Amino acid sequence: MWHLYILRLSDNSLYTGITTDLERRIKEHRNGEGSKYVRSRLPCEIVYTEELEDRSAALKREAEIKSWKKDRKEELVS
Repeated sequence: MWHLYILRLSDNSLYTGITTDLERRIKEHRNGEGSKYVRSRLPCEIVYTEELEDRSAALKREAEIKSWKKDRKEELVS
């Protein structure tokens, strides 16, 4: 099972990612071991998750959400 997640960062931006182990990945982000983008905008809060069947589906959904403008992402997380 793959997880898509969205984090709200300290500057109020939204970060979208995928992982097979959501708990581990969020811990990495919070410890500054995740992406450079998140690391420079800590703290972060998880605001949305989805479960997907496989890596391919997760990558497609991640790309779809990343292509959206922020207001559409805000609608999704609310």
